[in-house]
Amino acid sequence: MGLVTQIVMFIIIISILVILHELGHFIPAKYFKTKVEKFYLFFDVKFSLFKKKIGETVYGIGWLPLGGYVKIAGMIDESMDTEQLAKDPEPWEFRSKPAWQRLIIMLGGVTVNFLLAWAIYAMLFFQNGDTYIPADSLKYGILVDSIGEQLGLRTGDKILAVDGKKTKKFDKARLEILLGEEVTVERDGQQLTIPISDEGKATLFATQGINFMGYRQRPVISAVVENSAAEQAGLQAGDQIIGVNSEDINFWNEFTQVIPAQAGNPINLRLLREGREQNISLEVPEEGKIGVYPEIDDLSVTEEYGFFEAIPAGFSRSIQVLTDQIKQFKVIFNSKTGAYKQVKGPIGIVEMMPQSWNWTFFWSFMAMFSVWLAFLNVLPIPALDGGHVMFLLYEMVSGRKPSEKVLETGQIIGFVILMGLMVLIFGNDIWNIIKRFL
Repeated sequence: MGLVTQIVMFIIIISILVILHELGHFIPAKYFKTKVEKFYLFFDVKFSLFKKKIGETVYGIGWLPLGGYVKIAGMIDESMDTEQLAKDPEPWEFRSKPAWQRLIIMLGGVTVNFLLAWAIYAMLFFQNGDTYIPADSLKYGILVDSIGEQLGLRTGDKILAVDGKKTKKFDKARLEILLGEEVTVERDGQQLTIPISDEGKATLFATQGINFMGYRQRPVISAVVENSAAEQAGLQAGDQIIGVNSEDINFWNEFTQVIPAQAGNPINLRLLREGREQNISLEVPEEGKIGVYPEIDDLSVTEEYGFFEAIPAGFSRSIQVLTDQIKQFKVIFNSKTGAYKQVKGPIGIVEMMPQSWNWTFFWSFMAMFSVWLAFLNVLPIPALDGGHVMFLLYEMVSGRKPSEKVLETGQIIGFVILMGLMVLIFGNDIWNIIKRFL
């Protein structure tokens, strides 16, 4: 059921985003009295799963789930239907409309994508607030693995800034380090600025070390798993682990390193319960887990938002997500980092979905992906919205329309580029799956 949930969640999110994006083109086209011949979710190469003509428009669902489209009369698009263009322009055709109207039609999709993300983020802020772990005031510093150390970080460091800018949220700081050039930390009472090497990033992306940096926590139990070794031994929520056998424990990561090493063996836990020290004996199961979770309430903070406060906060989050995505392109196109090898297509994205339904993830991912689609579509590549916008801006500035031959050639080149990228991305997804079994 986990995989089914992942696939269903992905298809629903993509379907909503595609339909709303195409509505962004459809509505202004109809407003400017431009004929829309088709409105499709997914592509109908050779045949459709469903179609129905209502008025002058055929509405349908294709079988190839790589997006969707509206076919606007008198427009050179991915259908490459030039038969109509050989005739004299009709007043209801796209090519007959003023350049400013055509520009609004072409920008409609990305505009809707951005507005949707803004609305979702504002809704999430209003409903849930914004809960996060502050990056600049971690009580016990960060926790890094060998990959984090290769980037120049050390366990116990406190992140102060990335690229000279103060970081507010821990998760945001982790992303900024991936995309940044240098990080400023407090280490042993001193402030250090550490360059983030491309070689370190390359190792990070090659090993998909998404947990290269965490945060240290007190060794306090927040919950005990039912019927676990911990529950049977009498451990309780609120207990603070201070030692395992003869080893002192100061942080949760020290505790989680000791326990797996004692798999199958009896251990003696020293703990504080209501200020008094106690000793508890238990046997660690063969899987090396005793069934306890750490407490992080002393690290996280929640900012509440009223309705009118959530609106600008949602806008700021949308802009920040867009900015991060632009930075990601810089990292991807830097061959030294090897990040391009980790670009995910539909298969990889499905694997990112939770295996049980999670509404907060659903809406958050939809908002993020909506911004991503807006950004991709506005790139000045023929066959994308941005390519049409590029030609329209040229026309508005120069006063001359590009010839239909130029538009056709641009559309073909853009289509070949996009199909090539799709083949590479799908191939990368499949190769990443194959590597797991090698």
